[in-house]
Amino acid sequence: MGYGYSSGGLATDPAVELEDADLTVESVVLGYVRSLDLWGRSGKIDVIAPYSWLDGSARLDGMQLQRTVDGFNDPSVRLSVNLWGAPALSPREFAGYQQDLVVGASMKVTAPLGQYDRERIVNLGTNRWSIKPEVGVSKRWGQWALDLAGAVVLFTDNDDFFNGHTLEQDPLYSLQTHLIHMFGRGIWAAVDATWYAGGRTQVDAVAKDDRKGNTRIGVTLALPINARQSIKLYAATGVHVRTGTDFDTGGVAWQYRWGAGH
Repeated sequence: MGYGYSSGGLATDPAVELEDADLTVESVVLGYVRSLDLWGRSGKIDVIAPYSWLDGSARLDGMQLQRTVDGFNDPSVRLSVNLWGAPALSPREFAGYQQDLVVGASMKVTAPLGQYDRERIVNLGTNRWSIKPEVGVSKRWGQWALDLAGAVVLFTDNDDFFNGHTLEQDPLYSLQTHLIHMFGRGIWAAVDATWYAGGRTQVDAVAKDDRKGNTRIGVTLALPINARQSIKLYAATGVHVRTGTDFDTGGVAWQYRWGAGH
């Protein structure tokens, strides 16, 4: 079980390219994660259900917009499995596990169940499905670890976009890396970087000049409270922004683990 709070992030559809946006988004995220034994390989399934409060103004094609709304964002489900280097272990066995090279994959599905108003351009939900397959590699050297992952997000069409128009979006590709340092006693910190490309949109088959080519960096700090609880602090900002994702975000998450073992 996880509970998180963040402020300043973008909770609207990333295909909506707003100008002079001054939006404040505060979110509470309820998550459930379960470890799995998938034919001897370690895996997990996680379910994420965010609830957000959005307030602010922006311009779109010269039109001034004002929006105050709260509700659920689109929920997501992700299944992950480690294909190499991380067998399924009991809590007692995991205590003695030493990571070397790990290769894994995941599949994330986001459902169009969030707040959506066809007469508004700024919404918390997207009114469309998305599927995100991802593969990743993690290598550890002593107290240091380096993670690399590549993913693509595939979108269905939103056929009720802003008063009945049809929104289409090309696949959005991403690469991310995390340099992690373990301090012992469950404390770790990471420097994170993510690069996005693609994702050009069309409205009623008319293409927009909104292809992504953006880079973001961030930091994460995890602090254990006891054997079952931990706090995670994180922050991120845009470094290079071609279109969209020019925002700062920060948050704190509380995580609770239950089940057998310590």
